[in-house]
Order: sequence, then structure tokens, then C-alpha cells
Amino acid sequence: MNIKQVVDGVAVAEQIRAADVDQLAAQGFRSIICNRPDGESADQPDYVDIKLAAGRNGMQIRDVPVVSGRISNADVAAFAQALNDLPGPVLAYCRSGTRSIQLWALASASKGVAAADIVNAARQAGYDLAEMQAYLQKMADGALRK
Repeated sequence: MNIKQVVDGVAVAEQIRAADVDQLAAQGFRSIICNRPDGESADQPDYVDIKLAAGRNGMQIRDVPVVSGRISNADVAAFAQALNDLPGPVLAYCRSGTRSIQLWALASASKGVAAADIVNAARQAGYDLAEMQAYLQKMADGALRK
């Protein structure tokens, strides 16, 4: 399991397994967000298995499944709501961590966080979101809100 700290209270990772949840709890994570739909690949564990392991560890979990390459405004809103509702620190995961970092970036921009700060935090975590910077800034500035 390769956990990448994004900002205080939020980290992302590639696919986790139920057996990893004990370690996450021991590291102080209090919540998990799953950004991977069940059945995306034959070797991934079902969400319910991760949910049961989280429950055994006293952790909260939220399912915000997103199809790779198809993040919608509703997905961003659901992720932002999960971050708002769940006790931190929170670990968000998907197949590689990319959907989770993108959702975090878009949710942060929707709250007005400057794109440069978002891109820098993602870079520090090992993700290159430079191609999203102009879009994130428009979002942060409110230009994309209806």
C-alpha cells in the first residue's frame, strides 16, 4: 500500500484491500473514501469487504465510485460532501490514486482554493495536475459555477 499525503487530513492511495484497513486505522486514519466502482477489474476487492473491515476498525467509509476518465460535477460534489462529513484524517483510493487526487483537486477548487496551491500539493504527493491548472483556477474563481 502506497499512501500519498496530499494535505493535512487527506491522503490518496491505489487500491486497498480489507487486510490493509487494520494498518490504516493503526496509522490514525479515521475515514476512507472509495472512488473505484466494483467490478472494474477481476482482481479488485468488493467495496463491501473494505466497508466491513472499516467497521471492525471503528472507521467511517463512503462510496463515491467514479468511472475512470468520466468525473462529473455530481462526482465532485459527492466527494466534497464526503470530505466535509467524514472525520479526518481521510484516505481516498481508486485503482492508482489518480481519480482520487483529481476529485480532491476539483473539490478544493470548487471551495475557492487557488489552482497553484492545488497543483503544488498534488505534485508533492507525486501527481502531475499541471494540465488541469487553468480549469482549476477558473473553478476557484467561480467562473464555472452556475
